[in-house]
Amino acid sequence: MSILWTVIIGLLVGIVAKFIMPGSRNEPQGFILTAMLGIVGAVIASWLGQALGLYANGEPAGFIGAVIGAIIVMALWGMITGRKTL
Repeated sequence: MSILWTVIIGLLVGIVAKFIMPGSRNEPQGFILTAMLGIVGAVIASWLGQALGLYANGEPAGFIGAVIGAIIVMALWGMITGRKTL
């Protein structure tokens, strides 16, 4: 059940992150990519939060932290692929 919740929360986080930082029209988009973006953002936010002492070991990032993580992933992806960010 936790994997299902991870995908659902990841999808919601990905949608919010795409709304904040939409990117260009020629970038790949879709349900799976949006969910993966949110999941990766949540994992990175959790890892950084634990490394900085904001979260206890094993504690996941909150919704806002996951959105920020997803935006960071989107910005890094844009830098790697050569897309102009904000």
